[in-house]
Order: sequence, then C-alpha cells, then structure tokens
Amino acid sequence: MGPLQPHLLDLIAGTITFTIVFAIFTRVLLPRIENVLKEREEAINGTVERAGAINEEALRIRDEYRAELSAARHEAARLRQSAAEEGASLLAALRAEGQRERDNLVASAKAELEADRIIAEAELREVMFGLATELAGRIVGEALHDLPGARTIAEDFFAGLDEADGSLKS
Repeated sequence: MGPLQPHLLDLIAGTITFTIVFAIFTRVLLPRIENVLKEREEAINGTVERAGAINEEALRIRDEYRAELSAARHEAARLRQSAAEEGASLLAALRAEGQRERDNLVASAKAELEADRIIAEAELREVMFGLATELAGRIVGEALHDLPGARTIAEDFFAGLDEADGSLKS
C-alpha cells in the first residue's frame, strides 16, 4: 500500500485528527483571529478618523494663519502708506520752512545790501565833495573848505544826479 491507497485505520485516524484540529481551529483559533482582525480594523479606522480630524484641524489652522498673514500684510501696507504720507507732509513742511528761511535771508541780505549801498554812497559823496572842493580850491587858488555855501552847492548837485538817475530807471 502506498500513499495513494492508505490503510483504513490510517484513513480513519487521519480523518478524526483532522476533524479535531478543524474543530479546535474553528472554535478557538478563528474567533481569536477574527477579534484581532476587528481590533486592527478598528485601529486603522480610528487612525484614519484621527488623521482626518488632524488634517481638518491643520487646514483650519492654515486658513487662520493665512487670514492673519493677509491682515498683517494689509496692516503693513497701511503703515507704509501712512508713513509715506507723513513723510511727504513732513517734507512739505520742511520745504516750506526752508523757503521761509530763504526768503528771510534774501530779505535780510537785500536790506543789508541797501544799507551798505546807502552808507557807501554817503561815504563816496563825502569823498567826492572833499575832492571837488580841493580841486576847485586849486583852480581858484584859495581854500574852499571854509566856504559856507559849498556844502549846499554839493548837495544840490547830488540831488540833481539822483533825480536824473531816478528818471533813467523809470
């Protein structure tokens, strides 16, 4: 007898052993395997649900961050605009102040130049009067410094020059 034709006793013993092993397997081992598979499935589903919740939370936090970032950008743009406007107004104020100071300096310089011109003109008239009297004295042969009308004659001459100068400027 070979493996293809077993003895009846061996066949019965094998069938009983198989039935016992199959009964133990189905009664004890299969429920444990099913419990482990259910626990794994629940763990996987719980992990997926937790991952989904974590993903939703991350998306919510990302949206909040983007909103805060957008608000910060708008605030920064508003601050830049405000600073630019403030800078422009400060610059305009400084320019106006500089213009006023320049105008004051120009007016002060013009007044000073006019005063210097008047003083120089008076000194020049005095020198011209001295030179004219000295020259006239040399021509006449006498000193004319003591002549009482010499000053009046010189002032009338200069007044005539001023009138002629005034009519040329007009």
